[in-house]
Amino acid sequence: MTEPAVNSVASEAPVPTQATRLRGSLQLRHVDAGSCNGCELEVASVFGPVYDAERFGVRLVASPRHADALLVTGPVTKNMAVPLAKTLEATPAPKLVIALGDCALNCGAFRGGYGVEGAVSDVVPVDAEVPGCPPDPTTILRALRGLVQR
Repeated sequence: MTEPAVNSVASEAPVPTQATRLRGSLQLRHVDAGSCNGCELEVASVFGPVYDAERFGVRLVASPRHADALLVTGPVTKNMAVPLAKTLEATPAPKLVIALGDCALNCGAFRGGYGVEGAVSDVVPVDAEVPGCPPDPTTILRALRGLVQR
């Protein structure tokens, strides 16, 4: 049975920063650009049996060539700046970039670190932001559903 709190997510969807909404479904390629894995645990929850993002048409895919959007977590490390840009380049248009978590938005606790290139928006254009350290599954699901137009 579905939890009532998850069903109420649709009415409170945040507005994407620059993105146009996609129709019907959202195929995501997750890119860990240097995170502490806190956001990854919450993303795993979003696609697990309790929140079940796939019932809303949101799916994780294994290749950027099959993706509509990149879900980027963590500050972008110097070693991940070029791979992130190449991953975005491999994603077919129209494409979105979603910065997930405070580290992706402003480097969080890693700001000023010697191995940090910068926030996701310093490396690639960001279309939607999901704040939090880490953002809870309901917030993530609300943001992802906000990108999908029925």
